[in-house]
Amino acid sequence: MSNSSAHRETDWFNLRLDPQSPYLGIHAVNVYVRDQEQSLRFYLDQLGFDLAFDARLQSGLRWVAVAPPGGTAVLALVEASPDSREYQFVGRPTQVVFVTEDLAATYREWRKRGVRFNHTPRLRRVKYERPGEAEPATARFATGDDSAWGGVFTSFRDVDGNSFALVGFDKVSREIEAQRRATAEKLEGERRAAQELEIAKQVQARLFPQALPPAGTLEYAGACIQARQVGGDYYDFLTLGQGRLGLVIGDTSGKGMAAALLMANLQANLRSQCAIASDQPQLFLRSVNQLFYDNSTDSAYATLFFAEYDDARRRLRYANCGHLAALLLRHDNTLERLCSTSTVLGLFREWDCSIGECCLVSGDTLAIYTDGVTESFNAAGEEFGEARLIDALRRHRELSPEAVIASVVDEVRRFSPEEQQDDITLVVARCTAT
Repeated sequence: MSNSSAHRETDWFNLRLDPQSPYLGIHAVNVYVRDQEQSLRFYLDQLGFDLAFDARLQSGLRWVAVAPPGGTAVLALVEASPDSREYQFVGRPTQVVFVTEDLAATYREWRKRGVRFNHTPRLRRVKYERPGEAEPATARFATGDDSAWGGVFTSFRDVDGNSFALVGFDKVSREIEAQRRATAEKLEGERRAAQELEIAKQVQARLFPQALPPAGTLEYAGACIQARQVGGDYYDFLTLGQGRLGLVIGDTSGKGMAAALLMANLQANLRSQCAIASDQPQLFLRSVNQLFYDNSTDSAYATLFFAEYDDARRRLRYANCGHLAALLLRHDNTLERLCSTSTVLGLFREWDCSIGECCLVSGDTLAIYTDGVTESFNAAGEEFGEARLIDALRRHRELSPEAVIASVVDEVRRFSPEEQQDDITLVVARCTAT
């Protein structure tokens, strides 16, 4: 059965979403029958309709309604009492017209199921007749009138003798086929997009560090839990040579695929330039900014925290490029914030930074994170915040860096159990005795 009318502009199945032009539809068409249950079996078993409603009203009457498969037209099967006025409508033409895209197939199928047709399908034209002064407007099936809609027509009766028209229009068939093609193309497009997104997810996963460069006096780990299949958060561990390790965390502007492309751009720039990082970290970051600026749009930018750890001297040199302050939890439980030393990357061609420096001792813990950690909201609209993060780091400081990260992420998720809105990225490093 068709879900479409012959004219798209009068398609009553298209919902109106504009509240200024509210949706209005037909709730049900009454068909008067002698026995609801017997009639119901005819519509369900022989016509293949669906049961739309079957309820007992407060009056005690049973309300039963059926609908053609995939359609929204509803027929209410009203059991008329023999002494009622409605009983005279049983066994008469209903003026209900069903439309199908393949009348011949429907005719054959229904005949196999025992449906009684008044005649075999015929070529007809449907004409809308103008009413007389005292007559309602009606549609009749006529021949010899080129102004009418062409199609095939037959009629059938239900178990009570109520008759219905069954018609097929070429235009309806063409529209249904066009809709099917459009739907198939849409589904194929969505399938390809999902496949490409999955490939992008796998590619981006390979951009995160696959192995940890060795460090004798530093235990460290990182994790990124993305809000979407791909995202703009980034962390990395770089081998800088001469016993130096690079710790990197960044957050690119935007969301989704656009942010993921920026993240890949930033990662490529950092890795291509890291050879000069240990000797001249300022020159290294200036080169990264220049490449990022040249290879991205005017509004694209990234915050970045870069730290160079000297394994032998336990010295940490860092640049905070517009990123959240890193948290350095000392072995004696005091806290230091490694705050911004320059602006973000990518917005300005002329860019520079200053380098901060501190020394670590055994038991010191460094935490670098993105705003997906601290800006996760609970149901009351409260942020997880820096204070809760610091408290979690202190409570779990004796755990390994991997376990600290897992514990913090678990606390964030319990605090904000709804759908994750932003990437959660965290790097934790602890200075050791050897």
